Amino acid sequence: ATPCVPVSSRVSTKIQQLLNTLKRPKRPPLKEFFVDDFEEIVEVPQPDPNQPKPEGRQMTPVKGEPLGVICNWPPALEAALQRWGTTQARCPCLTALDVTGKPVYTLTYGKLWSRSLKLAYTLLNKLGTKNEPVLKPGDRVALVYPNNDPVMFMVAFYGCLLAEVIPVPIEVPLTRKDAGGQQIGFLLGSCGITLALTTEVCLKGLPKTQNGEIVQFKGWPRLKWVVTDSKYLSKSPKDWQPSISTAGTEPAYIEYKTSKEGSVMGVTVSRIAMLAHCQALSQACSYSEGETIVNVLDFKKDAGLWHGMLTNVMNKMHTLSVPYSVMKTCPLSWVQRVHTHKARVALVKCRDLHWAMMAHRDQRDVSLSSLRMLIVTDGANPWSVSSCDAFLSLFQSHGLKPEAICPCATSPEAMTVAIRRPGVPGAPLPGRAVLSMNGLSYGVIRVNTEDKNSALTVQDVGHVMPGGMMCIVKPDGSPQLCKTDEIGEICVSSRTGGMMYYGLTGVTKNMFEVIPVNSAGSPVGDTPFVRSGLLGFVGPGSLVFVVGKMDGLLTVSGRRHNADDIVATGLAVESIKTVYRGRLVVKSIALESAIDSIHQVGVYCLALVPANTLPKTPLGGIHLSQTKQHFLEGFLHPCNILMCPHTCVTNLPKPRQKQPGVGPASVMVGNLVAGKRIAQAAGRDLGQIEENDLVRKHQFLTEVLQWRAQATPDHTLFLLLNAKGTTVCTATCLQLHKRAERIASALYDKGHLNAGDNVVLLYPPGIELIVAFYGCLYAGCIPVTVRPPHAQNLTATLPTVRMIVDVSKAACILTTQALLRLLKSREAATAVDVKTWPAIIDTDDLPRKRLPQIYKPPTPEMLAYLDFSVSTTGMLTGVKMSHSAVSALCRAIKLQCELYSSRQIAICLDPYCGLGFTLWCLCSVYSGHQSILIPPMELESNLFLWLSTVSQYKIRDTFCSYSVMELCTKGLGNQMEVLKARGINLSCVRTCVVVAEERPRISLTQSFSKLFKDIGLSSRAVSTTFGSRVNVAICLQGTSGPDPTTVYVDLKSLRHDRVRLVERGAPQSLLLSESGKILPGVKVIIVNPETKGPVGDSHLGEIWVNSPHTASGYYTIYDNESLQADHFNTRLSFGDAAQTFWARTGYLGFVRRTELTAASGDRHDALYVVGALDETLELRGLRYHPIDIETSVSRTHRSIAECAVFTWTNLLVVVVELCGCEQEALDLVPLVTNVVLEEHYLIVGVVVVVDPGVIPINSRGEKQRMHLRDSFLADQLDPIYVAYNM
Repeated sequence: ATPCVPVSSRVSTKIQQLLNTLKRPKRPPLKEFFVDDFEEIVEVPQPDPNQPKPEGRQMTPVKGEPLGVICNWPPALEAALQRWGTTQARCPCLTALDVTGKPVYTLTYGKLWSRSLKLAYTLLNKLGTKNEPVLKPGDRVALVYPNNDPVMFMVAFYGCLLAEVIPVPIEVPLTRKDAGGQQIGFLLGSCGITLALTTEVCLKGLPKTQNGEIVQFKGWPRLKWVVTDSKYLSKSPKDWQPSISTAGTEPAYIEYKTSKEGSVMGVTVSRIAMLAHCQALSQACSYSEGETIVNVLDFKKDAGLWHGMLTNVMNKMHTLSVPYSVMKTCPLSWVQRVHTHKARVALVKCRDLHWAMMAHRDQRDVSLSSLRMLIVTDGANPWSVSSCDAFLSLFQSHGLKPEAICPCATSPEAMTVAIRRPGVPGAPLPGRAVLSMNGLSYGVIRVNTEDKNSALTVQDVGHVMPGGMMCIVKPDGSPQLCKTDEIGEICVSSRTGGMMYYGLTGVTKNMFEVIPVNSAGSPVGDTPFVRSGLLGFVGPGSLVFVVGKMDGLLTVSGRRHNADDIVATGLAVESIKTVYRGRLVVKSIALESAIDSIHQVGVYCLALVPANTLPKTPLGGIHLSQTKQHFLEGFLHPCNILMCPHTCVTNLPKPRQKQPGVGPASVMVGNLVAGKRIAQAAGRDLGQIEENDLVRKHQFLTEVLQWRAQATPDHTLFLLLNAKGTTVCTATCLQLHKRAERIASALYDKGHLNAGDNVVLLYPPGIELIVAFYGCLYAGCIPVTVRPPHAQNLTATLPTVRMIVDVSKAACILTTQALLRLLKSREAATAVDVKTWPAIIDTDDLPRKRLPQIYKPPTPEMLAYLDFSVSTTGMLTGVKMSHSAVSALCRAIKLQCELYSSRQIAICLDPYCGLGFTLWCLCSVYSGHQSILIPPMELESNLFLWLSTVSQYKIRDTFCSYSVMELCTKGLGNQMEVLKARGINLSCVRTCVVVAEERPRISLTQSFSKLFKDIGLSSRAVSTTFGSRVNVAICLQGTSGPDPTTVYVDLKSLRHDRVRLVERGAPQSLLLSESGKILPGVKVIIVNPETKGPVGDSHLGEIWVNSPHTASGYYTIYDNESLQADHFNTRLSFGDAAQTFWARTGYLGFVRRTELTAASGDRHDALYVVGALDETLELRGLRYHPIDIETSVSRTHRSIAECAVFTWTNLLVVVVELCGCEQEALDLVPLVTNVVLEEHYLIVGVVVVVDPGVIPINSRGEKQRMHLRDSFLADQLDPIYVAYNM
């Protein structure tokens, strides 16, 4: 549609704007970012060089015979009604049948005229008051009449025409939410309809509310219902006459049409078009007065309306209307009507021919010899030819003449496109076109001589209508005239045809006002044509052939297929008998191979649904757009599904080949030449920061604690809260020191340990854990904190404890009495060997004992503690932390967060490893601030605990994990009023930091911020940290410095290890957030993991880190030296004169210089983490991050609770947790396959639907995908459904 069209209606303007926005190319990415032009990322398959191409000349428009001038043709259709109604009042006009197929009432021309007059008078004069009539000429009115009541409909239709109001016939709504009902409502609304005409019986049958009012149908405007039964109509006064003017371009009626997408549009037909169409039909069909016509079609629209309600009145003919409901019980009914009434014409569809053939044995003595025309109105369907042939061969012996079969082609916009004229007896029948399917799929006409299976036989639909003109234009792009051997869209120009889509100016112009152009693009003539929506060509002798509909066009990898053909193949594989009286059951594999071989189209998804569950149209057909919508929204509920994406999806981008040969040095030179900086960033320099703090002079944390115990003995360092929020335990500096001494004595006395021995600490989150940690340091032992086993789940949790005890070669275990009993219990014995535990010391009631001396390590490089953690890939790694690293780490955090003794922070984290452990156990002792400790498991019994603590203590800085944030977001989302009532206010919070070792979960942090904004949380408060195994704290937002920045990156480039920044809203974009600010003393650089050379700004690479608090190595049984060196002490392959030692984090990310100013005064460099290197999936040469695929999958259906992906051989496996009812399991399979294909160009190999809670998640809230993979391979998932996509 062209933007310059004046747009009359508001709806249309909005749609137009939307279309224009979509057409506008996306703005190019912002200049400051690097754009990669070398490599076209998606390669599109090239067209097949052997494909057939059209060779004919350009077609010229074809004219129909001239419209004959008959002197007594009326000036308007209403005038014809007036003439017959007053001069031939007794002649029959319309006969209605009852459900058994017997005639029940005949409407004469006199009755039609008098009742239509009464209705017209009532509509104009009796609905409102004289000064304020409800209806004015030109208003639109809905006609709601059932399909078995043609008489009432006809009176209403002509009554509207006489009153000059515009009838809009629609289906009777059956439920509040009919298939497609909402779109009908849109049509009524856009037509401005407020009044509906109906019958008394129909009104009584409409669905009602409790108090007897008609329900408000979904999406419909409010309607006033008017009953048109005779007894309610007022007789018009003698002097009242309707004004019947000569037909002009004013609207006569509106016919609704449903598009492929399901939207409903109203085709407006003018009075002149209605009249001219009746004239053209009368001439083409040689109708004469008094003929009888049997109509099996829907009389409200299309050919059923044109022949059976309009043209019959023009010619004073008699219509017998056979309702669809009769056809269900008595399929031969229409044949019997033709026989009994010696009808000259019958209006049918192919289905009526089939049904009559099925039931023909029941009736031997019917004769069809009276028929001069059997009009087959869906002659445009490719399978109509076989129906016509079969019907003729069966009924020729019953007097059916071969020349009486007259296929025609129609469309709501162009009305009758072409119709075969009744033939002369004995003359040869028109030829058939036997076309090659392969040629057709490329839009080219080729006669098929070889394989009859891959040929399409089509029959002609006759000639162009009298007085009309036809041309064929290309289906896409500008309306260029086709060549003579090319398939295109049929366009018709005549006075007969729709004039517009009501209220949709933009779409109207494209459909109803087409001026064809030649190959040079210049217009051919100035006659506007109407697009018919039919695909076809004009054959020899100007015969019109239709091969399909624009709406039914399936474009599969550049070739076009007709949906009807594929359905025809599906029906043909199973004999047609299964369709009649039964249901269609398709042998899935047979069907798939048939469609594959005949059409060369792979079947992407075959869904079998229970009988009669597909959405239906009012006349019993399948409601296609609604079916498609149900499929795409996951409401189809199939009982069996087979997806074959591997065989059908052929246009995936080519797998990427890694480019060999470009060495790191040349990349470096290239970057320098291009003026790009090397991607590196650093926190503040530790050396420049002067501290007047006494802490500096202590090299060891144990010395700091002793100094605090003397200087500020009663200063409280730790408070531990329970689920109720009450303090259950505190520790002042002196208490902590004294209790640590007791532990140290116990280690000497009971454990007989030596300095340097490893000790496992097994405690629930609390102060005992901290005490035991410092006790170990006082005794010179190396503490190893371990999460205690879960009493209810020993088999899963105890083996990890055992593994850490073994790997760390622990000499002793410190724990509580309760846990000691658990470790030696019978239940534990089923999970591990309980006889070989090292010495276990219970520290609940230790004697008070002064320690003779506190151990002081000889150098700060000595080992302080071991940090063990299980990575998301299931690897257990322990790292060694030296005393100097501990001091540097605490100092960096103190400076970044401005921590000192008058401050309070709240911690809701697991205290066993990484930064969580550091914050819980180390920082308060170093900086002197007070830590309020909230064990995360307490939130399970009181969701409000963390937030109410923060509010009650007016905490400025709080730390949590993603699990805690998710618990609060999901659990408190609808509790805002309760939070406010409890007086919880978060306006005190300056920083709320999520401690994580992954890409920031931006959707979670954003929803958390949005949700709790209502209770004062600042939008700037939430940030995340970044750490890894080699360095537990690389980034932490802290108090100064700019807020975390976000960027949108292109997902396609990311898979190629490129970073391309795009604007918000760009397709295939991913939102990333900076992971806080780099800590003081920390330097990072982005490195190509293969070449180990540095990369340029905004390039993706591995994050390498150098800092005084990096761990000093892995602690493993193997002491694998090469791995140690590679991960902890590695150098760049070139370009680093200083020969810095770097540690490899194992995470991919990039650095981007921003316009913001850092605390140091320089421009701020932001670090973005994309994901862990060992989690990435290498598929088709590209690198995928599981979280991106999982995010897409989780979005597709409301019943997907959680999702995880992994690869198995080279197949992608998607596991989804279903939180809905089990019948939705099969709905998820195509949705999951579709979304991964559309958004990631990957074919899902296996979809596993499981119960909620099956996907394992660790304490940090990270998915354990490798554990899941192991369970899948060991067949331990107990899935609801597993789909192996073929």
